[in-house]
Amino acid sequence: MAELDEKSKLLLNVMQDEVPLIDRPYKALGEKIGCSEDEIVDRVRMLKEQSVLRQVSTIFDTRSLGYQSSLVACKAPEGQADAVAEVLNQHPGVSHNYARKHDFGLWFTIAVPGENLERLQAHMDVLQRLSGAQSVRLMPTLRLFKIGMKLDMTGGAAKKMGLDEEGPMYSDKQRDLEKPALTEKDIRYILALQEDMEVRPDPYAPIAAELGTTTEEMFDWCRNFIKVGRMRRVAGIMNHRHAGFRANGMGVWNVPKDRIEEIGMFFGQQGPITHCYLRPQYPDWRFNIFTMVHSQKVASSDEYLKSLSTQTGITDYEVLYSYKEYKKIRLLYFTGEIEAWEKQNGIEASRYQ
Repeated sequence: MAELDEKSKLLLNVMQDEVPLIDRPYKALGEKIGCSEDEIVDRVRMLKEQSVLRQVSTIFDTRSLGYQSSLVACKAPEGQADAVAEVLNQHPGVSHNYARKHDFGLWFTIAVPGENLERLQAHMDVLQRLSGAQSVRLMPTLRLFKIGMKLDMTGGAAKKMGLDEEGPMYSDKQRDLEKPALTEKDIRYILALQEDMEVRPDPYAPIAAELGTTTEEMFDWCRNFIKVGRMRRVAGIMNHRHAGFRANGMGVWNVPKDRIEEIGMFFGQQGPITHCYLRPQYPDWRFNIFTMVHSQKVASSDEYLKSLSTQTGITDYEVLYSYKEYKKIRLLYFTGEIEAWEKQNGIEASRYQ
């Protein structure tokens, strides 16, 4: 873990909220925390070199761009987790892949184009065959209660200073807004904005130049995409392990059907919970609500989730901690890589239109 001073910790907090859509965003962030623009740029560069800050880029909503995605629980043959994970990681739509302490020991996320679930299942069938996995269970989001990944680097100091926005939240309400069809211009903008931004005082300028437009016109496009729920924000993306948050606890809860809405909404309102979803149950998987908590120590997560169990009366739960990170990248859209993987592995995408 890198040793960070208080200014860098404050900077990381505000960058997770937003890198504002203005020509000199780092100047604005500097004014928030009492630093010059040059100092902020230097700190961003240093934080990336230390791998505390993974990248600075636009966060889009996968489903709203015409992709379907799912968390997947995977059971590897004994002693074969590394080999199975290596095969899974070769899929360009696999963005996160962790080993967790459970019989289902591999947990990864996958996204593919289109809305036909059979197309996603076709990818899973190929991956299971290629990897030799014993079983895989698709865990798509049935209900999104909260997604707002934010790590408080300051131990509450940012909140006392009025700089903590409680973490950006995103819900089904924004996802379900009616959206016009994507245009060629939209796809060009997505391709340009999804990449890691250059560290410079005016990071948006080269992107606008690449698109052959002005920054103001590009900002207008971004604001419209945010309004209709296709884009969340531009932000600093943290590497939670390098930032000291090594306890990545996935709380899984067996919640009675008549309490799903109540419990999901309650969990979604809790600050330490960054993600909360309703997912399917299976004969060999009884849990339906998933929560994510990141903390510096396992004991802290255990204590916190135990307190939630006491408050809600939901006693049938487990905490699955990740102990190995096999892959963690930002999913890239409209690059053609997933379609090429399909062709290489005999999946006829036209069957699933």
